[in-house]
Amino acid sequence: MQNDLTATLTALREGRTRAALEVERAIEAATSPACHLAFLGLDPAGARAAAAAADAARDAGRPLPLDGLPVSVKDLFDLAGQPTPAGSRVLQHAHPAQQDARAVQRLRAAGASVVGRTVMTEFAFSGVGVNPHHGTPANPAAARVTGTESRNAPLTGPITGPHIPGGSSSGAAVSVATGAAFIGLGSDTGGSIRIPAALCGLVGFKNTARLVPTEGALPLSTTLDTVCALTRSVRDAVLAHEVLTQRPVLRATAPLASYRLAVPSTGMLDDLEPAVARAFGEALAQLRRAGARIQEMALPEIAELSGIQAAGGFAAAESYAWHQQLLAERGNEYDPRVRTRIERGAAMKAYEYVQLHTARQAWIARIGRALAGFDALLSPTTPLLAPTLASLAPADGRDPAADAARDAEFFRVNALLLRNPSVVNMLDGCALSLPCHSPGEMPVGLMVWHGPMRDDTVLNVGLQIEAALAQTRAA
Repeated sequence: MQNDLTATLTALREGRTRAALEVERAIEAATSPACHLAFLGLDPAGARAAAAAADAARDAGRPLPLDGLPVSVKDLFDLAGQPTPAGSRVLQHAHPAQQDARAVQRLRAAGASVVGRTVMTEFAFSGVGVNPHHGTPANPAAARVTGTESRNAPLTGPITGPHIPGGSSSGAAVSVATGAAFIGLGSDTGGSIRIPAALCGLVGFKNTARLVPTEGALPLSTTLDTVCALTRSVRDAVLAHEVLTQRPVLRATAPLASYRLAVPSTGMLDDLEPAVARAFGEALAQLRRAGARIQEMALPEIAELSGIQAAGGFAAAESYAWHQQLLAERGNEYDPRVRTRIERGAAMKAYEYVQLHTARQAWIARIGRALAGFDALLSPTTPLLAPTLASLAPADGRDPAADAARDAEFFRVNALLLRNPSVVNMLDGCALSLPCHSPGEMPVGLMVWHGPMRDDTVLNVGLQIEAALAQTRAA
């Protein structure tokens, strides 16, 4: 973890680097080929000014929590003086925001240098990360895998071309993975932080939604939206969470063996690609050797979600309410895949929406009783590796049959990517995704999760798991 946020903060305070130097490195990374298409706009002057102010404060004996180090901001957050397009064309010329989003204010108050705003799935409505308007950045972790095939490539054929970064916080993930930011501020409504974390070999923490204000963030689902961040390590995730929530995480010194962990099988382990199943299984074996007490359980309550959401989910209904007039005026400028998903919300009746809220609360209570006695649950973050961009590319009109085939594959992959993470959003819970693959393999994420307000325990378990997996790899 020599290049993570925590280590760099130590180097700053020991005089081995300066925030101004770290910002220059970030700007260089942000303008490098590896970061191509990740940013929709850069603010080098603003980042340099913030870094200089942080260096001056540290020199005066007043170091800030983030000490001038660079962060990126997803395109759905307000930045004062700029429009907030949320990855779209229809809002590119909207009125500039009057002030920063609350989460951005908290980052700046902690001394962060904002490098720029990152690309995302239009209106945050998919876990794939593809954006037909601005382009899609390539997955840096997949690009670093030696050769054109990895040891854990899918058995369906060789890997060719760049891979998806995952979404909707696609640019946020690429900015952190390439060194353009230490924290990628994003959002998670059904997995939009954890999916790109898993596919890009990063750490993504979805906190309990109520802990971070959403003011100044363009909504997808007012019920499920969560403001959170991508980082390079779990200890960095703890620090980012403390800044965003303005509360300290209660650190635990208990060993891994002191936690009672569970692996739910219902739904969460279905249709795993062989590489994901192998990496997840090997990670569990490593944790057991490190002393972890892991129990398998069915957790059939997960299967109830399809019935609860039979009339539609929160995201479609709530996004349609927000987009209805804009769709009527400029619907032809939307990403057709996103528009299709939003317009499904028009079919939900008022009583069905009220019933969905009621059913969700009852389900949260039932699953809470089932999880009593467990400190955290473990699941694969996603059941598949990052597919290629070419296999999911937007329609180009040259071959209608090929366009239709890619659309079908897009919706299939999107549903699989969202399947496991979205359980936690419906639970109003918290979840951490951290890498569990071996070096030289395509990234695979392990999700540590539980119900609402269990954030500190999930983070502490994540710290122990990260250490145990790192120790095994080093042995």
